[in-house]
Amino acid sequence: MIRRIAARLAHRAHGTLLSMALTGLVLLAACSGDDANQIVEKPVEELYNTAQDLMDDGDYRGAAKAFEEVDRQHPYSQWATRAQMMTAYAYYEGSQYDEAVTAAQRFIELHPGHKDVPYAYYIVGICYYEQISDVGRDQEFTRKSMDAFNELIRRFPESDYARDARLKIDLANDHLAGKEMEIGRYYQRRKQWLAAINRFRSVIEKYQTTTHVPEALHRLVESYLALGVPEEAQSAAAVLGYNYPGSEWYQRSYALLEGQNLQPRRNEGSWFSRLF
Repeated sequence: MIRRIAARLAHRAHGTLLSMALTGLVLLAACSGDDANQIVEKPVEELYNTAQDLMDDGDYRGAAKAFEEVDRQHPYSQWATRAQMMTAYAYYEGSQYDEAVTAAQRFIELHPGHKDVPYAYYIVGICYYEQISDVGRDQEFTRKSMDAFNELIRRFPESDYARDARLKIDLANDHLAGKEMEIGRYYQRRKQWLAAINRFRSVIEKYQTTTHVPEALHRLVESYLALGVPEEAQSAAAVLGYNYPGSEWYQRSYALLEGQNLQPRRNEGSWFSRLF
């Protein structure tokens, strides 16, 4: 999606630039009387076409600098606005995510009512999203991507970008739930049952739509039994059996309870009853 929109912007710019090329002038701005200190300003169409050629050649970092030059030399032209957006895209394509985020956020600040603002929000979100690391590491980028995508959805709920953002938020949520599961299993291995329960409970309460919920319920059965709270273990197993009756995790929980002469049983006084 992000490449398709960038191509649309580039095509639109190219068509108008061709019509302007016949009237472009080279402007000379002298910083002093000394010819050696003269700064040559190039026509906007020449600068923009140079930047676009660099994009087409795959020199994304060079293209980003060239688009910035459009904005620097012709800050009040319509091409400066388009160049600002293309700068963000070029930095993104060059995997210079920090620069891409900065450029996209600058575009949002300078042109809050522009029709390409949703695209700018999307670039911010996708830059963070593509830096999401494995669940064993800090999830700062996961949270930042979700913040950016949620802001996009809040402000532009009907845009094409919002639809894609919703899908990526679901994946990011699954990633955060996976992080909680990893920490919970770590506490389990160390027999720190209360700490483990808190992590698995967090998955149940915050990430109910993720793929990690069945395992989280089973781990709660294990942890509550180890802690000596069979009623909560039975309640967790009952919820697991009701929502995921054919899952491997329910089979394991059922066998675990049966080994202690217990059965899954819902407890109306359990915290599970408030969620399910």
